[in-house]
Amino acid sequence: MTGDVQQPRKRRLSSWTTRRWLRAGVGASLVMLTLLGVTGAWVMGRSQSISNNLTDVRSPSLSTAFRLETALVNQETGIRGYGVTGTAEFLAPYRQGLADQRTHTRSLRELLHDDPARLRDLESVQEAVNRWQEEVAEPVAAAPAGSPSAQETARLANGKAAFDNVRAALQNQQERLRADRVRARADLQSTVTLRNWVFGAIALLIVVLAALVFEGLRRGINRPLDRLGADARIIAAGDFDHPITPTGPADLRRLGGEIESMRRRLARELAFTEEARLRLDVQAADLQRSNAELEQFAYVASHDLQEPLRKVSSFTQLLQRRYGGQLDERADQYIDFAVDGANRMQTLISDLLNFSRVGRVHNAHQNIDLNKTLEETLSTLSVAVAETKATITHDHLPDLVADPSQMAMLWQNLIGNAIKFRRPGESPEIHITSAEEDGLWRFTVTDNGIGIPPEYAEKIFVIFQRLHTKDTYSGSGIGLAMCKKIVEFHGGAIGVDPDYRNGARITFTLAPEPPQIPNPSATPEAMPAEAEQSR
Repeated sequence: MTGDVQQPRKRRLSSWTTRRWLRAGVGASLVMLTLLGVTGAWVMGRSQSISNNLTDVRSPSLSTAFRLETALVNQETGIRGYGVTGTAEFLAPYRQGLADQRTHTRSLRELLHDDPARLRDLESVQEAVNRWQEEVAEPVAAAPAGSPSAQETARLANGKAAFDNVRAALQNQQERLRADRVRARADLQSTVTLRNWVFGAIALLIVVLAALVFEGLRRGINRPLDRLGADARIIAAGDFDHPITPTGPADLRRLGGEIESMRRRLARELAFTEEARLRLDVQAADLQRSNAELEQFAYVASHDLQEPLRKVSSFTQLLQRRYGGQLDERADQYIDFAVDGANRMQTLISDLLNFSRVGRVHNAHQNIDLNKTLEETLSTLSVAVAETKATITHDHLPDLVADPSQMAMLWQNLIGNAIKFRRPGESPEIHITSAEEDGLWRFTVTDNGIGIPPEYAEKIFVIFQRLHTKDTYSGSGIGLAMCKKIVEFHGGAIGVDPDYRNGARITFTLAPEPPQIPNPSATPEAMPAEAEQSR
């Protein structure tokens, strides 16, 4: 039964929060300190009361009793001298003794007004004194001065017994007053001792409470928080499987449980993220290998196609020169188709090779002046510029860290397209601008040509995608795809301005320094020798 009772009690205590423990501890401490404080105040009041009674009542009462005895002895001495000698001078001590008696009696009554027992002793003394005075002192004092009479002498002889009663009453009074003073001193001493013990207990209790508070804080708060912090540091160091054990009061255990729940969720998320990362690494490796193999295949395939295409082109042209006009019209048309197809295939293969080389072969980054690169490109396009009477202007262009060959190809394709897709009957007008924007350089190439419909703004940058037939506009459909690859290789992006309607406006950005791209482990350019050997 005892164990059954203790279990619910332990469960109730384990549900207490830090605030509740602090409230209970502070409340119990305040109750104990209040009780000890009340006891201390009572002991202090008691000791003060006893001390005041001793100094203001008991000691003065005993001293006054002694002075009363002295006054009565003076009366007895004066009466005895007057009765024996009849000299009037002996009445002076008697009369002074009467005055002192009245004074001391009144003082004793005032001092002992709360002590009925001592007042009774005073009454006993007063009664004995009154009898002595009535029987002896007053008759003797009333006798005329001169020679003592036999009657007065007899009174004095009989009065000795009466004054002995006075002395006995005084002795009894003084002994009791002395005993009262001794008891008061003993009470004061015991009260002072009790007071010292009480205040010592208060001091000891304060020390014990302080120790209990510090120990309670250490065990109930500091230790659980230190353990929680240690677990958190272990987890922060990378051991995400390290469990957090909640300890301490209910609120700290709840906090530890919430952190443990968060740790478990983070561990699951990290495990899922790690698994996803591993899958991505595998996919990236597969993709990189596939891209490398695809680039090698494209290079080898296009390289291997060069020779047979050259033969086809050469023989078809030879056939055209030798037999042109000797066959019928349809045969000449077929020969023209073969020559044109071979030439376009050579152009496509050449452009494809150039496209595959971007970022691999042309990767010699250096500080270049884009103004100079643009002038060189315009010199290359001088024939097309002269034939179309194109006007090409540009702002001052910045210096960049880039590949010169790729920048030349970028300008050549963009300006070449602006010249090619001109409006019939109008000379091309092309303007190039540059501006710094968010740490990048933004360039625009604006022309007054036929423009690009908004729905084709993304399609034109896809390789081999054409908006017009080859009969309308020549080309392989690789130029803008190559521009996109060059711009992205240099840390930028390219697109069409959809808001421009008076022609086409191509915008692109370039980084001041392009990002570092790791070189592939094997480049397709290493394949020609092997391909030649295999042939």
